[in-house]
Amino acid sequence: MTVGLARASWAADRSTELVDLTVGELLAERAGSEPQRTALIGTRHGSSTPVRLTYAEVYSEACRVATALARLAEPGSHIALWAPNVVEWPLIQYGAALAGLVLVALNPALPEDDLHYAVAHSGSMVLLHADVNREHSMAEVAIRVADRNPGVRRISLSDHAMWCADVPDPAVLDDCSRDTDEIVMLQYTSGTTGRPKGVALRHRSLVNVAKLTVEAAGLPDRPVCLNPLPMFHTAGCVIGTLGPLWTGGTIVLVERFAPGPVLETIRDEAVDVLFYVPAVLSALVDHQRASAMPAPQLAVIMGGASPVDPQLIDDAGEVFGAAVYNLYGQTELAPVLTLTRPVDSIGDRRHTVGRPLPQVDCKVADPTTGRVVATGEVGEVCARGYQQFAYYLHDPDATSAAVDPDGFVRTGDLGVMDDRGHLTITGRLKELIIRGGENISPVHIEHVLSEHDSVAEVVVVGVPDERLGEIVAAVVHTSDQHPGLKEELVSYAQHRLARYQMPARWYLADQFPVTPTGKVQRFAVREAILQGRITEL
Repeated sequence: MTVGLARASWAADRSTELVDLTVGELLAERAGSEPQRTALIGTRHGSSTPVRLTYAEVYSEACRVATALARLAEPGSHIALWAPNVVEWPLIQYGAALAGLVLVALNPALPEDDLHYAVAHSGSMVLLHADVNREHSMAEVAIRVADRNPGVRRISLSDHAMWCADVPDPAVLDDCSRDTDEIVMLQYTSGTTGRPKGVALRHRSLVNVAKLTVEAAGLPDRPVCLNPLPMFHTAGCVIGTLGPLWTGGTIVLVERFAPGPVLETIRDEAVDVLFYVPAVLSALVDHQRASAMPAPQLAVIMGGASPVDPQLIDDAGEVFGAAVYNLYGQTELAPVLTLTRPVDSIGDRRHTVGRPLPQVDCKVADPTTGRVVATGEVGEVCARGYQQFAYYLHDPDATSAAVDPDGFVRTGDLGVMDDRGHLTITGRLKELIIRGGENISPVHIEHVLSEHDSVAEVVVVGVPDERLGEIVAAVVHTSDQHPGLKEELVSYAQHRLARYQMPARWYLADQFPVTPTGKVQRFAVREAILQGRITEL
């Protein structure tokens, strides 16, 4: 461990060992050591009645899922899962891992074209899908996408016998001693080019990030953990799923977040640990303060995914009596790089994202020269370790660009490291908007809006929001300004964008600030919005 840093560089703490387990092997170990302990609580697809599964039951069902999936695809093949937070999600995650398949985790809010792109780009042999999500007919969309991808086998989660066998096949399970460096998951993350990148992640990365994160946070023994985070994100399917698995704890999976029912669940299940993004935590704090019911008391609240207001950390700790820890990372790091810890001061918990996890090197570098900056100076946060992604699928140029000559992943985030190794995130080099923990590509939204007849040019940026961290703002240049323009644009966008991609605020501009080479300066557009120098529609 580095002490008294002169440069913003943290040498990996090697005092904590990594484990050599696959996702399937970890589940098998827990089923062997804690067979009758409740492992998973949630609702099944198509039902509102909660189910409770022990570790033995989860492992048994995962083995039957592995058996069925092995009949549909060869080891190493990609299978896509497009579903909300139902119990089937982690069961299929485990089953795919046991069968040696790569799970392609897809956002259930994806519109048809985006789903088609992900299925086609990933080369998925199977598309497993829910039938509905928030009154949205996923089945209808999945049918059309399957028609556009003739080689894909489409299977509804309602067709249980197709993806879960009656009995496990020992031959499949006997072949499940996998190399921990094999790819187990493909996560799609938005990029500045507008096309999502397929991030390939290894067994070893997921298992050890989960282990080291929950150990660093000092979770209680065999905790009951509530996971309201979307399972298609690494926060939900790694930290919120494999984290409790490592500790022998219980996962309470929330299918559809609403603060009132979630608070009731926290009380009823005597939850110890809450995983959060700021939008979720803020909603729970506000609802509890307006409620006549006594506040449930938690041991640990841990999360992040977008900038966390120090006041929210204070409020959550006061209301729920919990230690609140802040995480930082990205999908390419599977996903946690740093977190605050029980030994950290209140000031560190409020204003930093903590120190790096064990077994990872971290530095803050000049984004132009690559030189490590001094402590206290702003630079790009970079990390190197066992958990970094293997590659971007079908994109060797982007893979090379994301890793510097010394093997460090360039996060695209700006930060400052102090002389103890604590990081403070100050901004982003990359152009992503992070709304409630959801990564959004502004370029994709611009491409969609620019096809409207009244839009000559458009720039999309993120602007601060107390509840969601950031919201989407669209600034349009038009030669056809007329009454009802905003309503037209909103209606147009609603039919072509996912809900989370929809601009919340719309502005008009005569021209955009540009660099000498003609590239739009997004930061200047954003500043103009914040300073009230652009007309809002």
